[in-house]
Amino acid sequence: MFQGAAALSLDAKGRLAIPARHREALVAASGGHLVLTAHPHRCLLLYPATAWEPIRDKVLAASSLNQQAAAIKRLLVGNAREEAMDSAGRLLVAPELRQFAQFEKQVWLVGQGTHFEIWSDAGWQKQQEVFFAMGDQLLPPGLEDLAL
Repeated sequence: MFQGAAALSLDAKGRLAIPARHREALVAASGGHLVLTAHPHRCLLLYPATAWEPIRDKVLAASSLNQQAAAIKRLLVGNAREEAMDSAGRLLVAPELRQFAQFEKQVWLVGQGTHFEIWSDAGWQKQQEVFFAMGDQLLPPGLEDLAL
């Protein structure tokens, strides 16, 4: 289970050092095979390959004649890249994906249970502002009775 948010820095080659607390779990969940892809909200998604495959298969099963389905296929599957951590636990983020997500030096690795979102610093700060601007409308349908 991946959870928590961590501010990280990209190195000069565009590599991201995965925090040690998540490295073993990522390797165990996927044998070291990871998938990095684009998300419609302009962040990146990092999945263990085994968690990505059912999502990919569901997306690919949709009709290419439907404009929305074709668009999501192009975004999610078209940008998907198989990656592996190097011996130092770093993950290369391809230049195309860095450009898509508007990455600069600092990024945020945000656990989402089965996967991670990776946000630019500006994108993550914007997400925080959007959340707090919701006021008393924070909980979506189905979570109205959530007790914290």
